[in-house]
Amino acid sequence: MSTTVEMWFDPKCPWAWNGSRWLLEVEQVRDIRVLFHTLSLSALNADREVEPWYREWLDAGWGPARICLAAERAHGAESLRELYTALGTHLHRKREPLGRELYVAALAEAGLPVELADAADDPGLDAGLVEANRAGLGPVGEDLGTPAIHVPGPDGLVAFFGPVVTPVPRGEAAGRLWDGVLLCAGTDGFFELKRSRTRRPREDEILPA
Repeated sequence: MSTTVEMWFDPKCPWAWNGSRWLLEVEQVRDIRVLFHTLSLSALNADREVEPWYREWLDAGWGPARICLAAERAHGAESLRELYTALGTHLHRKREPLGRELYVAALAEAGLPVELADAADDPGLDAGLVEANRAGLGPVGEDLGTPAIHVPGPDGLVAFFGPVVTPVPRGEAAGRLWDGVLLCAGTDGFFELKRSRTRRPREDEILPA
């Protein structure tokens, strides 16, 4: 039986998008099945002091996160697989602006009711986003973000933030990275392996859906 790997994503985050495309590559070479869940960086940073440019970025992130949460609640986490791919393709690959036109197109492509686009303007969903953040980041650390990944291990849950990677590893390279990430994250007491980012995620480095 395939191992279920759960990933919490903010639909606006390009690094989460890269991470999600990597996991879908891993599915092709390792016996895993990815289940996606909503995470909101806007909710996570709502009461934090951040730079003005980042606040503007966060303010635009409420809408797509609310839509994903509404879809997850109404149609189950499996619905996010197609919805996230559709949203991310329009946003990260095609560089289309966020807004109702993008949301309706993505929902239609995912086979979901386009009325879910109304959720973008519903602050009543924000408490649910906070709870979703706790579910994803509780085992990882709430000072972190997305991608947040949970994997069942022989001694209990293995949870971690990352990887932050570009370009998206493909084929067996994706599998080797998966093996290495699990080896590190599954080691008791292992907390961090990091180096400065020298590249930004680019559209042409992200795998087609």
